[in-house]
Amino acid sequence: MLQTVSEPRADGAAGSVAGAQLAAYRFMLKARLLDDKFAALYRAGKIHGGVFIGKGQEALSAATGVSLKKTDVFAPLIRDAAGRLAFGEPIIDAVRTYLGSALGPMRGRDGNVHRGRPQTGLLPMISHLGAMISVVNGVLFARRMKGISGSVGVASLGEGATSTGAFHEALNQAAVEKLPLILVVANNHYAYSTPNSRQFACADLAEKAVGYGVGSHSVDGTDLAACLATLTEAVGNARAGHGPQLVVANLLRLCGHGEHDDASYIDPKLKKSPLGRDCLKVAEDFLVEEKIADAAQLAVWRSETIREIEDAVAIVQREPAPDPFAEKWCAIASVHLGETHE
Repeated sequence: MLQTVSEPRADGAAGSVAGAQLAAYRFMLKARLLDDKFAALYRAGKIHGGVFIGKGQEALSAATGVSLKKTDVFAPLIRDAAGRLAFGEPIIDAVRTYLGSALGPMRGRDGNVHRGRPQTGLLPMISHLGAMISVVNGVLFARRMKGISGSVGVASLGEGATSTGAFHEALNQAAVEKLPLILVVANNHYAYSTPNSRQFACADLAEKAVGYGVGSHSVDGTDLAACLATLTEAVGNARAGHGPQLVVANLLRLCGHGEHDDASYIDPKLKKSPLGRDCLKVAEDFLVEEKIADAAQLAVWRSETIREIEDAVAIVQREPAPDPFAEKWCAIASVHLGETHE
């Protein structure tokens, strides 16, 4: 008999451990299928710019989004579709941005990986290379100055970003100010095509936390249950006033850097190692083994999600692109589309 669990929610408030795992799994599934659709549209010439999918990183991303509240701040990266969805981003926002719709959150004016809605705490990405840490710091510091308490901020980054000056300066600032910041590092072992052996000499990136005086956590990024437990602990520590937390997840990117990249540089031994496990398959096996779901239910969720994505794409493909001659080139100052200030 299957366990009864609460419906998936986007604020980390599923009513049980099983509920949180189920919620996170469904965001993982939605992200994987959405990425697959974007990759197909890219190959068909329907998307301009790159397509960067999160295959192999969905467990970490979903666990991050599920662990947050709607009043928190989240700065996702290019492989964080699962975390975006868990934090509340509608599928149609992603589709509109990738297809350049004028009705999307960026009004078709920006690159497809830079979408966001700052008013709801979802920050548009500036760069992969540690640039978003200082932005999250700024939001958290502003809230402190306004007397707003209880919220935390997550900045996602890859292991390559930990070698940048932006990482050092922002983490040092967060540590000194004891900001409720969580840095979630997806150590996928390649900064584009540069292996870890050419990036850093420490055995574990979590060791870097000691030098900054912040909390550290290491986790198997292919294991959804482990990611949920670790992110819940790290977020809880930051929310309780224990200062910044560095979370390092070990995993492998199961695709190229983007759809333009065949990833031929990835060591075959890594692919065959535990790091090369598909986190989505691991999560599905766990749900079935624990009788949280069965194969028939998994198939239903997959078909429902595919239909939801196809419906969104069909809607967006009929929407207008931005008109450069009619566009008001001013900053977007409201979450409500069309409300701007010169």
